[in-house]
Amino acid sequence: MNKTIGILGAGQLARMLALAAHELGVKTICYDANDITSAAAVTQTMQGRFEDEKGLLDWANRCDVITYETENIPLAATDILAGKGIEVYPSRRALAMMQNRNLEKTFCRQLGIQTAEFFIVHNEEELREAVSLLGYPCVLKTTTQGYDGKGQYRLNDETEVSALSLFWDREYILEQWLEHDGECSLLSVRDHAGHIKHYPLTYNQHEQGMLAYSRAPYPDCAMQKKANDIAERIVQHFSYVGVLAIEFFMVGEELRINEMAPRVHNSFHWTLEGANTSQFANHIRALLHLPLGDCEAIGTSHLFNCIGQMPACERILSYSGVYYHDYGKMARPGRKLGHVTWCDFNHPGDTEIATVLRSEINNIYN
Repeated sequence: MNKTIGILGAGQLARMLALAAHELGVKTICYDANDITSAAAVTQTMQGRFEDEKGLLDWANRCDVITYETENIPLAATDILAGKGIEVYPSRRALAMMQNRNLEKTFCRQLGIQTAEFFIVHNEEELREAVSLLGYPCVLKTTTQGYDGKGQYRLNDETEVSALSLFWDREYILEQWLEHDGECSLLSVRDHAGHIKHYPLTYNQHEQGMLAYSRAPYPDCAMQKKANDIAERIVQHFSYVGVLAIEFFMVGEELRINEMAPRVHNSFHWTLEGANTSQFANHIRALLHLPLGDCEAIGTSHLFNCIGQMPACERILSYSGVYYHDYGKMARPGRKLGHVTWCDFNHPGDTEIATVLRSEINNIYN
């Protein structure tokens, strides 16, 4: 297929998108401010500032369609492209909303979608007033740029509030701590014609604010339907094109949105081997007006993030049905370096290998 997709950003998500595009005969070119990137090993990359109009347009003019790998792409980049009539998918409206927790939760409330209670705070006085209304425990987060637990503070008592050392040069959101039964995520995909498909719900476990483990599918038909309904309201609102990830807290029989991401998502990397069509392939299909693929899981998949260090490849691959993904990144504590997936297509209730893999993958967070 003689097309070229431009990807804003060149990390591991862009790397996996490029590999999925390659299988369809589609070229990719990434644009990133960094000169050392994960995607550079598998696709062409260009380095430049996201606010550099000339560099950005030189890159964009080589592309037939443009997308991004992270919601933290500066809106200035999409505005430069829009000024020249170049569209980016998912849309700028969706990107702007999902990179700001204040806008995101306000948007959910406007659509009647439930979230935790929250207050926006700009100084210590507003923080203390909000804490008095929400009570303990609660969570303070930056409204922008926070990810993988960064810029987040769980507050359990007055002592922890007093111990905070913050520069009040940015906006924060204080959220009620939800007592929940678990966390799950949904990935949906919508194409230009408005066709929508959903992947199975995925159950997630976090460690120190970072996703450590995911299992799919999550076997709750009622929860799946509720999640699908929420996602459809959101993607229809934006006339969305591409994949959308939504993270939920499970509170009894209800779902509360935690965060959204207008991109492929870590918790659905299992779809590379464990679904009929991967999340990356379906995002490419949506961009290029191709028929969306089947989102069904083939069996049960267990995904383990490798954080801070990669486990020994030989050991991991000695187990049947296990797949090893190294993103080619420099190791450091708290950095996602790769993932391991075990796909159990024949014995969905067996967790023995998953237990063994947990012991093989020793993440380093600090």
